[in-house]
Amino acid sequence: MPGPRLTGLGGGLFCGAVMLALGLLIEALFGSSLTVYGVLFLPVCVLTALWVREGDLLIAPVVVPIAFAVGLVPVADEGGGSVLDRLMGMVTGLATEAGWLYGGTLLAGALVLVRRVRRIRRMRTVNRRPARDRAGRATV
Repeated sequence: MPGPRLTGLGGGLFCGAVMLALGLLIEALFGSSLTVYGVLFLPVCVLTALWVREGDLLIAPVVVPIAFAVGLVPVADEGGGSVLDRLMGMVTGLATEAGWLYGGTLLAGALVLVRRVRRIRRMRTVNRRPARDRAGRATV
């Protein structure tokens, strides 16, 4: 698979930074459009699941919900400017957009599982090959 190979930390930072940037962009362009935010969350989940390196595969389904919450901060708006109003907006956003959150997490989890199964199968076929001597003949 071509593309960047992110560590677990790098995948988390990538996903969080992209979702925060998308949240700020959506807030500037569309106001508090949680639907647009949810739709744009899905490709970020796919990219995170595909770009994380094979040794850190299981981190992708963990970091995408955290990144969803991080990016929700600028989009969550309850009318007031206080911290409590912003917190209520985040709780409301997490509750009303749970479908996007669960869908993106499930998508990342499914992609990670497929990659993990392919890796295990590839490792098993490598281990099943008979050993060869210097002349290229199989040793028993």
